[in-house]
Amino acid sequence: MALQFPDIDPVIFSVGPLSVRWYGLMYLIGFALAMWLANRQAAKPNSGWTKEQVSDLLFYGMLGVILGGRIGYVLFYQFSYFIENPLYLFRIDQGGMSFHGGTLGVISAIAIFAWTRKKSVFEVGDFVVPLVPLGLLAGRIGNFINGELWGRVTDVPWAFVFPTGGPEPRHPSQLYEAFLEGLVLFLILQWFIKKPRPAGSVAGLFLLGYGTFRFIVEYFREPDAHLGLFAGVISMGQILSLPMVIGGLGLIIWAYKKPQQRVSSKA
Repeated sequence: MALQFPDIDPVIFSVGPLSVRWYGLMYLIGFALAMWLANRQAAKPNSGWTKEQVSDLLFYGMLGVILGGRIGYVLFYQFSYFIENPLYLFRIDQGGMSFHGGTLGVISAIAIFAWTRKKSVFEVGDFVVPLVPLGLLAGRIGNFINGELWGRVTDVPWAFVFPTGGPEPRHPSQLYEAFLEGLVLFLILQWFIKKPRPAGSVAGLFLLGYGTFRFIVEYFREPDAHLGLFAGVISMGQILSLPMVIGGLGLIIWAYKKPQQRVSSKA
């Protein structure tokens, strides 16, 4: 027995040629939650942040997510097609976003913001990363509603038959990611920042946590059909997650070797 995928129209409503989709709404919800949490953190005494800085930072971050996510998807997952059709990079109507690419985009945005505002990159990074899991939670729910990025074939009782996934029941890997990369990682980071931590350690914990959770979920997520498993054992998502795990662990170790860089709690 398998659960039938709920019949949810990906389009919420349309006004003329304009369509409002659940996936886009989830992105907006993610950004709204990030803004709410960032302003809440900035309002705390001695936070070192103003609402204007938060607004600018989120704008930089939004551009980093969109540009980095799209460029990363094209280069990591559709490189051969891109070489043959360079304009595919701009075909956002055909979808395709990469979290790992979005991460690189956000890191670039953090570096630019920190440079222009004379702030430490680690200070900005530690402020930003606790905001990210709520956006991941919303985004993965959007993936589920769209019936995309489904999991591998399975016989677990909570498996779903996805409309585009064939007749076999599959893992709802989008919900696994929403739970681990979204809710669980959010709670871990909120617990971690309750006390003052060395600068860079919060960002390191995020990289370590996301990379680990994504690596695990990839065992349940269907690999991209045109890529499959490299050497028959590892997916592109896992390959891209390994540097996050290693980099995050290294950043935490480095941060705790420099206790003089401790920063105030942001929550």
